[in-house]
This record gives sequence, structure tokens and C-alpha cells, in this order.
Amino acid sequence: MARAMDSTRPWPNPVLRPLAHARARWQHWWQARLPRSDTLTLTQRTVYILPTRAGFMLAATLLVLLVASINYQLNLGYLLTFLLGGSAVVSIYISHNTLRGLTLVLHPVEPHHADTPSRLRITLHNARTAPRYGIGLRVHGEAHAPWVWCDVPGQGSTDLELILAGLPRGRHAVPVLTAETRFPLGTFRVWTLWRPAATVLVYPPAEAAPPPLPPGQPHSSGGSAARHVASSEFDGVRPYRRGDPLKSIVWKKAAKSDELVSRDSQQAQHFQLWLDLHETYGATVEQRLSRLCAWVLLAEAQELDYGLRLPAVEIAPSQGERHKRQCLEALALY
Repeated sequence: MARAMDSTRPWPNPVLRPLAHARARWQHWWQARLPRSDTLTLTQRTVYILPTRAGFMLAATLLVLLVASINYQLNLGYLLTFLLGGSAVVSIYISHNTLRGLTLVLHPVEPHHADTPSRLRITLHNARTAPRYGIGLRVHGEAHAPWVWCDVPGQGSTDLELILAGLPRGRHAVPVLTAETRFPLGTFRVWTLWRPAATVLVYPPAEAAPPPLPPGQPHSSGGSAARHVASSEFDGVRPYRRGDPLKSIVWKKAAKSDELVSRDSQQAQHFQLWLDLHETYGATVEQRLSRLCAWVLLAEAQELDYGLRLPAVEIAPSQGERHKRQCLEALALY
């Protein structure tokens, strides 16, 4: 129990494989009993302690010292044996108290694209006046997951960050995390398991060099049959009029010509820019979603009204940060 086991590791002896599977099932059952929460205050019921290899070695050394002291009647041997043994016993309380009473808080995880790692920001709160030393956190059950170590000051808090790399597109539950300390002597390992309730939303990666935005489609209510091609230069513009909203100003044209121009809302109401999955021509579904993701970012950067069409999902044309997140979320969960 003190060391996480990787059930996928091949066992040289086939007789031990049933034991490995049984241990993996027991660990899964044990972790499933832990309640999900983004805030965890550690108590004596959620903190576990076992000797480390150094602790077993110290116990063997004390046993040898005790036998030698009895055999040769060494008073200094008795003194050294009981002094080291008493220090080890006191370290049990100190090690357990380092985690007990600590509060772990997981902050909301920001959505991101699949080509960037997930960052879990965790705050450790210490309510007591004494500081806590040598506390590490990492993802439980991953042998190659790095430890992140920190100290927590008395009546203060410390922030640290865990990295989750390689998450595919979609919504994922935050994996089980573990906190550990071996302070002060390293003879005892004190740890806990934490199941956060938060989820991680991963968008598709944006295509590096996407083609131009698709042409605008005529408005469903009819009107002018003029065809509008969405590009970096908005076609339907007019000179700026006092009172026009700032979002209607075409800033790119203004930067080139030093004249303020606004979008012509009368002309824009005759067409709509739809980003449709059927208009993408990628080799796979993931490549097509990556192109749609790049188009969403491009249309938002150009301050264009755009809509998104997926099988069984249609988001009406609009713009803004909230609309962009809605479209990216639809792509992530497709």
C-alpha cells in the first residue's frame, strides 16, 4: 500500500498475475470510496503512515545495537540505542502532524487546446502557527509523474502547480492526487489521497495554417443575393458616424488608412458566416475539427459574426468571448 503499483507492468512469473490484478481491483475500490471535492481538509482518518526503507533499516540497526549492548553490557550502547529509538518514535508524531490539519484547495482549471498541457493550481492552507516542511504533491498512480515540493508557512498558504500533459480532446475528470511528506527523518512516509471534483475541458488543437474563412451564406430571411466573402478585410463598410459602437469599427482598415470606418449593418444583415463541419476537407474527423477551431479563432480575431454547425448541434451567429467559448466547447465535446 505504501508504493503505488502499475498493474500494466508485465510480471515475469505468471503465478503472480492474479495477485497483481486483485491488488489493482482493491486499489480501484478503495479510491472509489473517496468523496470527490475540490477542497480537502486532512484529518487523522484521511492521513496514512508507514515506515520507509530507511525506517526498516533503522529498526534493524537498533535491534543490532540493543543485542550488542546486552551481550557486552555497554551502558553507552544502551544510551545510543534508546536515544535513536526515542527520536524515531517522536518523528512519528511530527511526520503525521505535518499533514494532519492541512487544507488543499484546487482552483478551477482553465479550458485549453490539446497541444498545451493542463495546469492544476493548488493552494495549501496552514491554520496553525507552526510551519509545515517537505510536503509534496503529484498525480497518483503514475510512476513518471514528477513530485512538486513546497513548505507552508505558519498561518499562511502556498501555491503550487501540477502539469497534466497529453490529454486528448474532450472533458476529463481530474485524476486522483496524492500528498506526501517524510519530514523530519525520512523514516516514515505519511500520505493521503485526494479525488477532486473538477473537470478539465480540452479543445481541439487549432490548425497551424488554415485556409481562408468560408464565404458567407445568404440570410434565411432572404434579402440581397450579394455574396460576401469573409476575409481579413471586411467588405461591407461605411465611413464612421458619431455614436457607432466601438466593436463595429474595422480597426485594421483604420490602421492602414488612418480613417475610421464602421461595418455596414444594413448590408451585413443579408448574409451569415457559418462554420460548417461539412465544409472542411480534412483526412480525419480530428483534422476537420482542428480546422473549425482555427476558423473560430480567426473569425473572433476579425470581430466577425459567425455561427457553428455540427451534426445535431447548431450555434447561432454571434461574437464575443462567451460565444467563442461556446463554439470551442461544442468542438471539444463532439
